[in-house]
Amino acid sequence: MIYLLDTHVLIWAISDPSKLSKKVKELLEDTKNKILVSSLSLWEISLKFSLNKLDLGGMAPQDFPDHILKIGFDVVPISASETSTFHFLKSDFHRDPFDRMLIWQAIKQNVVLISKDERVAKYKESGLKVVW
Repeated sequence: MIYLLDTHVLIWAISDPSKLSKKVKELLEDTKNKILVSSLSLWEISLKFSLNKLDLGGMAPQDFPDHILKIGFDVVPISASETSTFHFLKSDFHRDPFDRMLIWQAIKQNVVLISKDERVAKYKESGLKVVW
């Protein structure tokens, strides 16, 4: 199965795995699964860090790509198709543009989004598959 990580899940997987659910830990450890990280998440981490809205516990945003590779996750770009069709996703349930773009990317790539955010699950009616 192919999974896309929400940004908070990426941060926890690298810096504090105890915050992950048992199910998510099992999914991340199962070598049959392919785990994707959107380049958008790296931008979100860097932006929020620069605005002092994110404490990475001594890590820096530029450390994340190396950690992602060591863990065995794959970084994927946001495509022109995903960005140009983003307006089709309703903003009724979630206003955060980062989260909404990750939702849209998961829908467009037909992958499962791993997220603890309860607002994300409301997008199932739009075709999102989500687990926590």
